[in-house]
Amino acid sequence: MHADFRIGLGSLLTLACVISSAQSFYIPGWSIRTYLEDQAIQLQVNKVYSDKSQLQYAHYDLPFVCPPSGKSHAGYPSGKSVPLNLGEVLRGDRIMTSDYDLAMGQDKECQFLCTHRVDRKGVKRARQLIEDGYVSEWIVDNLPGATSFVTVDKSHKYYAAGFKIGYKDFSPVTNKPRYFIHNHHTLVIRWRKAPGRSGVHGRKVIVGFEVYPKSIEARHRNGEGCPQDVHGETEGLEINLAANSTTLAAQYPHSSYIPDDDDSDDGSTLAIPYSYSVYFREEERVEWSHRWEMYFNNQEEGNTIHWLAIVNSLIICGLLSAVVVMIIHRTVFTDSKGRIKDSSLEDGKIRMKRVKSRTALRSPRSIEKGSLLEQKGDVDDLDASSDEDSVDEITGWKLLHADVFRAPKYAGFLAPLIGSGMQLVFMATSLLLLSCVGILNPSFRGGFVSVGMGLFIFAGIFSGYFSARVYKTFGGQNWRKNTLMTALLFPGLLFSTIFILNLFVWAQASSTALPFGTLVGLLFLWLFIQLPLVYVGSWYGFDHSQPYEHPTQTSSIPRQIPEQAWYTKSVHSVLLAGLVPFAVIFIELLFVFRSLWQDKSGYYYVFGFLTVVSIVDIVTVVEVTIVATYIQLCAENYHWWWQSVFIGGGSAFWVFLYCVWFYFTKLNIQGFVSGMLFFSYSLLACSVYGLLTGTVGFLTAYAFVRRIYGYVNPSNPANLPAERDFANLFLQGN
Repeated sequence: MHADFRIGLGSLLTLACVISSAQSFYIPGWSIRTYLEDQAIQLQVNKVYSDKSQLQYAHYDLPFVCPPSGKSHAGYPSGKSVPLNLGEVLRGDRIMTSDYDLAMGQDKECQFLCTHRVDRKGVKRARQLIEDGYVSEWIVDNLPGATSFVTVDKSHKYYAAGFKIGYKDFSPVTNKPRYFIHNHHTLVIRWRKAPGRSGVHGRKVIVGFEVYPKSIEARHRNGEGCPQDVHGETEGLEINLAANSTTLAAQYPHSSYIPDDDDSDDGSTLAIPYSYSVYFREEERVEWSHRWEMYFNNQEEGNTIHWLAIVNSLIICGLLSAVVVMIIHRTVFTDSKGRIKDSSLEDGKIRMKRVKSRTALRSPRSIEKGSLLEQKGDVDDLDASSDEDSVDEITGWKLLHADVFRAPKYAGFLAPLIGSGMQLVFMATSLLLLSCVGILNPSFRGGFVSVGMGLFIFAGIFSGYFSARVYKTFGGQNWRKNTLMTALLFPGLLFSTIFILNLFVWAQASSTALPFGTLVGLLFLWLFIQLPLVYVGSWYGFDHSQPYEHPTQTSSIPRQIPEQAWYTKSVHSVLLAGLVPFAVIFIELLFVFRSLWQDKSGYYYVFGFLTVVSIVDIVTVVEVTIVATYIQLCAENYHWWWQSVFIGGGSAFWVFLYCVWFYFTKLNIQGFVSGMLFFSYSLLACSVYGLLTGTVGFLTAYAFVRRIYGYVNPSNPANLPAERDFANLFLQGN
């Protein structure tokens, strides 16, 4: 047994080194595109987003940008929507072709785009977006336009996706805020010779796309509309319309103070001229397969912290492993010496032989030999040397052999939740594996969400199978009802929550809102693809599979549970047990939160580290569940079914508290809708994580309980096949 655990820990360390070194590498040759000299290049516009808000807006929905002209560029008319995958739609992307004219190798000092007139509402909208720090995202050759930065020691350069749509300063005279819009963009496209035969034939690949925005006043322009001095020091274009004093005086006739803001539609407009420059520069130091590494800023410092997170996780997991080894050693080699034989089982109770008076049970804290069963009265007629006539040594957890497999309350809800949990386990495991080998990477825009959704739908067959088999084990008969519960309960809660949140986002006219067609598509996937898969899995699990067999029989009369210690009570034990897995993952969670909420210009890319930490987290959940279940059984409490789910998912509570702490200390999110979206999505993510780890806890506790009670009653033929039926979860080979 000890050797098995040491081998497992060594394998985990090896896996940590191998997977972490990969760091979700970019697959060379994946969707590579080459260009000939003077070949047209398409520039696509996407959306604007901010770290201060969860609301995003499509580029062409903004009232102060140049609308598409419809002219053809790179073979596509401007304003044409680019087909998006499901993940791109769910993340708020609205990619469309633009009027920017680019050709490989052709520099342009200045190119006029348009002059757009903005009314007072458009000016107010632009000022608000600039105040909130919104960033625009353009795309060339699947690379987002980036703002270039240099490290403090000037050793290397890195990118931050997107660029500001404007900036804010304060008037030196009035000290009032002023807002300037970026109306000229310098585009720098970095290229190198294409690898292989394509490079021999003069083809090139794009390895970088930088955008340098600038605000230039509307005056001093040439006949084509371009600024006379593009790169020099010029005054910026303040986005402001002077208030109509006549209108304001009429609105506030009896007020001595007249505000500067004027929301009235008096026909006043502000002309904003837009232009751009294009420069192509050769970059030999960056390979095409490594072009995304420029977006992964602070990589060396981040790697150090990731390794510290792994070491922290392994230390906690190692300490727990030692505790579990001691528990297994005690239950298997010490407590199991006193086995309850079939001859002493009568209606689930222990029948003592030739004992004149029954003994009273001591406190569940007493687990030493001979301390749990005291004999009173005359025992002179017992032959101490006879194994058949002696009373077997009984410990606290063995007293529950007739009740430990009693079906729990609300078993009709537990089985569907376990099925949905297995669905999440399959989805999460597959996503991490695909990310580690580089299939899911930042270049596959929206791929993580799209593939995750597909895996979740496909895993419906596993959800139905495990749900039906657990339901059958609990003695259920109406498997079709259980099928509907499995297919509708958890997915229905997810869909309903997303739909309600979507109504609030719709009201804000944000691109984050899911289109009606997408919602219909999700509903179709749920009801017409996943539900049939759940039905097939349930049918096979109920009709063609046997229920999980238990090594002991359940008595007809439930055993009375003694008073429990404070640390074994449900809420306390769940909170205490949940702290341990949370301590394993909280460092890595900080990186995930930064990528999702705080720094949306960056990308989370270290899926190798995430995979290792996730494995250690699952191992920790397994070990915590074993310890908590053993303590509960020693306290003569056989209500472990639901408790194991809560113990396994207990860390989700601490993760949600971590989200609350992150919101108030690290974020600067403004607005009711943005705050509601943050907490709603955080609660939704924690629920998914809690159900996943809760399912792992349930399977662990089930396998552990069946294993130790199999040692108590080895003559039951159900012991060995039962272990094989449960997919050899752990502890095989003992």
